[in-house]
Amino acid sequence: MHFPLSDLEDLIRAAGDAVLDVYHSSFAVTTKEDRTPLTLADQRSHALLVKGLERIAPDIPVVSEEGAHIPYEERRHWRRFWLVDPLDGTKEFIRRNGEFTINVALIDNGRPVLGLVLVPDQNRLFIGDVHDGCLEKRGQDTRHVVIKDPGMVEPLVVVATRSHPTPQMEAFFRHLPAHKRLPRGSALKFCAVAAGEAHCYARFGPTWEWDTAAGHAVVEAAGGVVVDPRGQPLRYNKPDLLNGYFLAGPSRAWMQAVGVLSAASKALAE
Repeated sequence: MHFPLSDLEDLIRAAGDAVLDVYHSSFAVTTKEDRTPLTLADQRSHALLVKGLERIAPDIPVVSEEGAHIPYEERRHWRRFWLVDPLDGTKEFIRRNGEFTINVALIDNGRPVLGLVLVPDQNRLFIGDVHDGCLEKRGQDTRHVVIKDPGMVEPLVVVATRSHPTPQMEAFFRHLPAHKRLPRGSALKFCAVAAGEAHCYARFGPTWEWDTAAGHAVVEAAGGVVVDPRGQPLRYNKPDLLNGYFLAGPSRAWMQAVGVLSAASKALAE
């Protein structure tokens, strides 16, 4: 990569400071056309990140949740681009539970190869480079993060959305062997898998590519996988940026062995 990773870290931390300034104030909430909430924090973070990424890597285009729609006919020619969620977990932000993140990912040929996930309220940053591994920085401490195969463990610890349950997700949990559900917001669900706080993450509801790309890179850089219920890798820069259902865990083989893929298949057959 022809840009210093430290510049990206400085940029995402600056966006985190801007988000926290709003978080600790009395802020207003508006509603976007898709009926999702929007705050001043989303807008300030978006502006900082887009301007900063254009400065750091002027030859790499940027797609941001809060940016202008870019038609596929233009995007389809891109080999590399930034995929940004300036404030992932706006509902968690509004509830003031701290479970919101800022997500920045670099996509290369349809695959997230670099991801930064900042948890501003925890001063916690995950940096995942699929060619160089995964780091977690928390305060002054830094550690390498590696996902280990937990074997045939019981109960399974499965992280799941806190704010967006669906009938398919509930069906998935009914078909799982003995398990414990760990609710989390935003890209913290990917980070929980990478950090060993959960064995896997199951998502049976709509997400956008900017919701998942950075966390996807973090999981892969830590040695894990992010796949659809058939076990195929998620792809990026699709004509429609909406993702299908997916699972994140140590490996496809592990998810097959412990019954995660089987539970997903049964849930989708109902």
